[in-house]
Amino acid sequence: MKILIVEDEHKMAEYLCKGLTEQGCTVDLAANGIDGQHLAIQHDYDVIVLDVMLPGLDGFSVLRSLRTVKQTPVIMLTARDRVEDRIKGLHDGADDYLIKPFSFLELLARLQALTRRGRAQEPAQLRIGDLQIDLLSRKAYRSNTRIDLTAKEFALLAIMARRQGEILSKTAIAELVWDMNFDSNTNVVEVAIKRLRAKIDAPFGQKLLHTIRGMGYVLEPRASEAPLPEHDEHEEDG
Repeated sequence: MKILIVEDEHKMAEYLCKGLTEQGCTVDLAANGIDGQHLAIQHDYDVIVLDVMLPGLDGFSVLRSLRTVKQTPVIMLTARDRVEDRIKGLHDGADDYLIKPFSFLELLARLQALTRRGRAQEPAQLRIGDLQIDLLSRKAYRSNTRIDLTAKEFALLAIMARRQGEILSKTAIAELVWDMNFDSNTNVVEVAIKRLRAKIDAPFGQKLLHTIRGMGYVLEPRASEAPLPEHDEHEEDG
């Protein structure tokens, strides 16, 4: 899940960023309305967490500007429990509202509910061969055996599973999982793929995560695995 947080209270922003990152989310931060509006319009997010009281532009202005070009789900945060504020935000296009102080677990539940609503056609569970991925509980199983994954490993697996059979380049993976521009001097993608493969493939008979030399990686079951393709698959893992 890729999230934009527009919040001028530094401690609150850092707290939310840390908690969401630990949940496997990719988070961008903006400390004022002007920067928040720019990021919200120029980039694609699954959800935006938008404070009402912001320097530069207030949250209502950012929301109205966003709604002229995009329908990204927005949760608004406010320290004022005024019905008028909530009605104004909802009329301007907010999808949800939270009153400060709030529970992080409640925010997380609301974020997940909004993304489920935005992905109404996406199943809660994905299956590739005997690999089963539960997107809600963030758990993965293979042959009914639980696979212990870190937050980033699960994010990588989920992205590849959603694109089953599609070859993803290293650049695409770096942007989708780490929200980073690909640097040819870093091997972060290769290392992550190697670790993920060690967990979801190595202990099992059929290989699902394949290297396509010169192109990238693909997650898919294959009916037969001849020796030559298997040799090619692992050449980039060293």
